[in-house]
Amino acid sequence: TSTEGLERLPARAKMPSLTINTNVDLGPPDAKKDLMTKLTQVIATSLGKPDSYVAIHLNDKQAMMWGGSDEGCALMTVASLGAINLKNNKKVVEGVYTLLSDAPYGIKPDRMYCEFRDVSRENMGYNGATFAG
Repeated sequence: TSTEGLERLPARAKMPSLTINTNVDLGPPDAKKDLMTKLTQVIATSLGKPDSYVAIHLNDKQAMMWGGSDEGCALMTVASLGAINLKNNKKVVEGVYTLLSDAPYGIKPDRMYCEFRDVSRENMGYNGATFAG
């Protein structure tokens, strides 16, 4: 997807966000904060965005099934104004899937989906307006 025109936007307009829904317990608040810090770095580095504008939302211990089993699974969404493309998406998947499949979470990579959304400026609100104006 093209990022044409995004170079004219202020850095805050280049927001990326990651939402993770999982049936796995991601631990106490300190462990979640550590995970979110690591996820922020994965998203910022993979998409070439400032980490200060990355938003992370974790929804753990959700009622979820995958293929009829309640074994650990995760559904994720990455939204960004630009920078959604095959090269960057692969980096995101590699980084996020590694964090969630490693101990203590142990979610198998074949039980995770990650949807990527390249959001247009008029379809994203921030600070009382859309990024288109």
